[in-house]
Amino acid sequence: MQESPIESSCPVCGDENSLKMIAHSTQIAYFGEHTQITLSCSTCGFRQTDFIPAEGKIPGVWTLEISSVDDLNARVVRGSNCTVEISELDLAVYPGIHSSGYVSNVEGVINRFVDAINITKNQLNPEEKNDLEKCNSLLENISNMIGGKIPIKLTLIFSDPMGHSKILHENAIFRELSEKEVEDLL
Repeated sequence: MQESPIESSCPVCGDENSLKMIAHSTQIAYFGEHTQITLSCSTCGFRQTDFIPAEGKIPGVWTLEISSVDDLNARVVRGSNCTVEISELDLAVYPGIHSSGYVSNVEGVINRFVDAINITKNQLNPEEKNDLEKCNSLLENISNMIGGKIPIKLTLIFSDPMGHSKILHENAIFRELSEKEVEDLL
Protein backbone atom coordinates (compact mmCIF):
# COMPACT_ATOMS: atom_id res chain seq x y z
CA MET A 1 0.00 0.00 0.00
CA GLN A 2 1.34 3.39 -0.97
CA GLU A 3 0.14 6.66 0.59
CA SER A 4 1.07 10.02 -0.92
CA PRO A 5 0.06 13.61 -0.30
CA ILE A 6 -1.54 15.29 -3.32
CA GLU A 7 -0.36 18.70 -4.46
CA SER A 8 -3.92 19.89 -4.92
CA SER A 9 -6.55 21.31 -2.62
CA CYS A 10 -9.49 19.22 -1.44
CA PRO A 11 -12.39 19.57 -3.93
CA VAL A 12 -14.88 19.82 -1.04
CA CYS A 13 -13.33 21.99 1.69
CA GLY A 14 -10.44 23.58 -0.21
CA ASP A 15 -7.79 22.69 2.40
CA GLU A 16 -4.47 22.54 0.56
CA ASN A 17 -2.58 20.25 2.94
CA SER A 18 -5.02 17.49 3.82
CA LEU A 19 -5.67 15.57 0.57
CA LYS A 20 -3.96 12.18 0.34
CA MET A 21 -3.98 9.41 -2.22
CA ILE A 22 -3.73 5.77 -1.24
CA ALA A 23 -2.94 3.22 -3.95
CA HIS A 24 -3.26 -0.46 -3.16
CA SER A 25 -2.86 -3.28 -5.68
CA THR A 26 -4.58 -6.53 -4.88
CA GLN A 27 -5.90 -9.68 -6.45
CA ILE A 28 -9.71 -9.60 -6.47
CA ALA A 29 -11.10 -13.12 -6.64
CA TYR A 30 -12.26 -13.98 -10.17
CA PHE A 31 -11.52 -10.47 -11.45
CA GLY A 32 -7.73 -10.48 -11.42
CA GLU A 33 -5.34 -7.82 -10.27
CA HIS A 34 -6.79 -4.37 -9.60
CA THR A 35 -5.42 -1.19 -8.13
CA GLN A 36 -7.69 0.53 -5.65
CA ILE A 37 -7.08 4.27 -5.57
CA THR A 38 -8.61 6.28 -2.76
CA LEU A 39 -8.47 10.04 -2.34
CA SER A 40 -9.24 11.23 1.16
CA CYS A 41 -9.24 14.52 3.06
CA SER A 42 -8.37 14.48 6.74
CA THR A 43 -10.05 17.88 7.27
CA CYS A 44 -13.60 17.33 5.96
CA GLY A 45 -13.77 13.54 5.52
CA PHE A 46 -14.16 13.62 1.72
CA ARG A 47 -13.42 10.20 0.24
CA GLN A 48 -13.47 8.87 -3.32
CA THR A 49 -12.46 5.38 -4.43
CA ASP A 50 -11.96 3.80 -7.82
CA PHE A 51 -10.81 0.39 -9.05
CA ILE A 52 -8.51 0.10 -12.06
CA PRO A 53 -7.86 -3.32 -13.60
CA ALA A 54 -4.27 -4.29 -14.40
CA GLU A 55 -5.37 -5.85 -17.68
CA GLY A 56 -6.29 -3.86 -20.77
CA LYS A 57 -9.39 -1.75 -20.36
CA ILE A 58 -12.12 -2.03 -22.96
CA PRO A 59 -15.04 0.41 -22.68
CA GLY A 60 -18.15 -1.70 -22.55
CA VAL A 61 -21.54 -2.72 -21.28
CA TRP A 62 -22.08 -5.70 -18.98
CA THR A 63 -25.63 -7.07 -18.83
CA LEU A 64 -27.02 -9.72 -16.51
CA GLU A 65 -30.59 -10.95 -16.56
CA ILE A 66 -31.43 -11.75 -12.95
CA SER A 67 -34.02 -14.49 -12.80
CA SER A 68 -33.33 -16.30 -9.53
CA VAL A 69 -32.26 -15.58 -5.97
CA ASP A 70 -28.94 -17.31 -6.78
CA ASP A 71 -28.15 -14.61 -9.36
CA LEU A 72 -28.10 -12.05 -6.52
CA ASN A 73 -24.76 -13.54 -5.40
CA ALA A 74 -22.92 -12.70 -8.65
CA ARG A 75 -19.84 -10.57 -7.94
CA VAL A 76 -19.46 -7.12 -9.49
CA VAL A 77 -16.81 -4.45 -9.73
CA ARG A 78 -18.16 -0.98 -10.45
CA GLY A 79 -15.72 1.70 -11.58
CA SER A 80 -16.42 5.31 -10.66
CA ASN A 81 -17.43 6.23 -14.24
CA CYS A 82 -19.96 3.40 -14.58
CA THR A 83 -23.69 3.98 -15.09
CA VAL A 84 -25.76 1.33 -13.31
CA GLU A 85 -29.29 0.54 -14.46
CA ILE A 86 -32.13 -1.81 -13.62
CA SER A 87 -34.28 -1.30 -16.69
CA GLU A 88 -37.48 -3.03 -15.52
CA LEU A 89 -37.71 -0.75 -12.47
CA ASP A 90 -36.76 2.38 -14.42
CA LEU A 91 -33.84 2.94 -12.04
CA ALA A 92 -30.43 4.33 -12.96
CA VAL A 93 -27.43 5.77 -11.15
CA TYR A 94 -25.24 8.04 -13.24
CA PRO A 95 -21.68 8.81 -12.19
CA GLY A 96 -21.00 12.23 -10.81
CA ILE A 97 -17.99 14.16 -9.58
CA HIS A 98 -17.95 12.27 -6.28
CA SER A 99 -18.83 8.79 -7.60
CA SER A 100 -16.88 5.96 -6.06
CA GLY A 101 -16.12 2.51 -7.30
CA TYR A 102 -16.92 -0.59 -5.27
CA VAL A 103 -16.71 -4.36 -5.21
CA SER A 104 -19.96 -6.05 -4.22
CA ASN A 105 -22.52 -8.55 -5.43
CA VAL A 106 -25.79 -8.00 -7.32
CA GLU A 107 -27.80 -7.90 -4.09
CA GLY A 108 -25.46 -5.18 -2.81
CA VAL A 109 -26.13 -3.13 -5.96
CA ILE A 110 -29.88 -3.55 -5.46
CA ASN A 111 -29.51 -2.51 -1.80
CA ARG A 112 -27.77 0.68 -2.96
CA PHE A 113 -30.86 1.44 -5.06
CA VAL A 114 -33.08 0.70 -2.04
CA ASP A 115 -31.04 3.18 0.03
CA ALA A 116 -31.39 5.84 -2.68
CA ILE A 117 -35.16 5.27 -2.94
CA ASN A 118 -35.49 5.59 0.86
CA ILE A 119 -33.50 8.84 0.83
CA THR A 120 -35.73 10.21 -1.93
CA LYS A 121 -38.86 9.06 -0.12
CA ASN A 122 -37.76 10.75 3.13
CA GLN A 123 -37.21 14.05 1.30
CA LEU A 124 -40.69 14.13 -0.25
CA ASN A 125 -43.47 16.26 1.14
CA PRO A 126 -46.72 14.54 2.23
CA GLU A 127 -48.50 16.36 -0.63
CA GLU A 128 -46.38 14.47 -3.18
CA LYS A 129 -48.58 11.38 -2.87
CA ASN A 130 -47.90 10.01 -6.35
CA ASP A 131 -44.15 10.08 -5.79
CA LEU A 132 -44.50 8.57 -2.31
CA GLU A 133 -46.68 5.78 -3.72
CA LYS A 134 -44.14 5.12 -6.49
CA CYS A 135 -41.31 4.87 -3.93
CA ASN A 136 -43.34 2.54 -1.71
CA SER A 137 -44.28 0.37 -4.70
CA LEU A 138 -40.64 0.10 -5.82
CA LEU A 139 -39.49 -0.81 -2.31
CA GLU A 140 -42.24 -3.42 -1.94
CA ASN A 141 -41.50 -4.99 -5.35
CA ILE A 142 -37.77 -5.18 -4.63
CA SER A 143 -38.39 -6.66 -1.18
CA ASN A 144 -40.78 -9.26 -2.62
CA MET A 145 -38.30 -10.23 -5.34
CA ILE A 146 -35.33 -10.58 -3.01
CA GLY A 147 -37.50 -12.44 -0.49
CA GLY A 148 -38.59 -14.90 -3.17
CA LYS A 149 -42.29 -13.96 -2.93
CA ILE A 150 -42.53 -13.01 -6.60
CA PRO A 151 -40.29 -14.18 -9.46
CA ILE A 152 -37.24 -12.07 -10.11
CA LYS A 153 -37.11 -10.69 -13.61
CA LEU A 154 -34.59 -7.86 -13.64
CA THR A 155 -31.82 -6.79 -15.98
CA LEU A 156 -28.71 -5.26 -14.38
CA ILE A 157 -26.68 -3.11 -16.77
CA PHE A 158 -23.20 -1.68 -16.13
CA SER A 159 -22.13 0.83 -18.82
CA ASP A 160 -18.51 1.89 -18.32
CA PRO A 161 -16.70 4.18 -20.78
CA MET A 162 -13.41 3.50 -18.99
CA GLY A 163 -13.68 -0.29 -18.95
CA HIS A 164 -13.15 -0.59 -15.18
CA SER A 165 -16.41 -2.43 -14.40
CA LYS A 166 -17.41 -6.06 -14.67
CA ILE A 167 -20.21 -8.47 -13.74
CA LEU A 168 -18.86 -11.91 -12.94
CA HIS A 169 -21.51 -14.48 -13.79
CA GLU A 170 -21.62 -17.22 -16.39
CA ASN A 171 -24.71 -15.57 -17.95
CA ALA A 172 -23.32 -12.01 -17.96
CA ILE A 173 -22.97 -10.61 -21.47
CA PHE A 174 -20.28 -8.11 -22.48
CA ARG A 175 -20.27 -5.90 -25.53
CA GLU A 176 -17.85 -3.15 -26.47
CA LEU A 177 -19.08 0.42 -26.59
CA SER A 178 -18.81 2.37 -29.84
CA GLU A 179 -16.83 5.61 -29.82
CA LYS A 180 -20.14 7.53 -29.92
CA GLU A 181 -21.50 5.61 -26.91
CA VAL A 182 -18.27 6.32 -24.98
CA GLU A 183 -18.60 10.01 -25.82
CA ASP A 184 -22.23 10.06 -24.65
CA LEU A 185 -21.30 8.45 -21.31
CA LEU A 186 -18.40 10.80 -20.56
